[in-house]
Amino acid sequence: MQKLDLKKQWKHLYQPRAGSITAVDVPPLIYLMVDGEGDPNTSPAFQQAVEALYALSYTLKFSLKKGPQPVDYGVMPLEGLWWADDCRVFHQTDKSQWKWTAMILQPEFVNRAQVEAAFAEVRRKKNPAALDKVRFETLEEGSSVQVLYTGPFSAEGPTIQRLHDFIHASGKQLHGKHHEIYLSDPRRTAPEKLKTILRQPMR
Repeated sequence: MQKLDLKKQWKHLYQPRAGSITAVDVPPLIYLMVDGEGDPNTSPAFQQAVEALYALSYTLKFSLKKGPQPVDYGVMPLEGLWWADDCRVFHQTDKSQWKWTAMILQPEFVNRAQVEAAFAEVRRKKNPAALDKVRFETLEEGSSVQVLYTGPFSAEGPTIQRLHDFIHASGKQLHGKHHEIYLSDPRRTAPEKLKTILRQPMR
């Protein structure tokens, strides 16, 4: 059986050095995605999205492991795109106006038929509330900068500002949505030890 380490395959995107801002060229990547809005800490919609994404991702993983050409890989971490109609809301404690896309990266060889089969299996077994909101789509970010941040989500602000300053100092502009990759499980990790990749596309 073929075994893949997707984090190693995309090492420059998922294993950056701590504290160092680096420029990366992100190729088109395929994800399972759910869109929503509201405070991720209190919104049932966000938790439902995460539940549906993991149910599909693990079902897809195990179906490919048992398929005619078996392949095994680790399910990738949860990621999120974040934005708001009024960017000033990111500086407020009220997160109810935040908009988000929760998503999980899939191997590049996964096709739509396999995803549809996983949908049918998850619907039959669990049928999570947000299942019908999940879409299978390619994200094209291209030229970006990113940094590995360690600490609570609530204290990301200065590090995000460093990313923005780096982009402006390079003579470029922010382009696209703020992107976070959650390498730690917040249910099992102290806030000060959470590891998150912060990424911002630029043009």
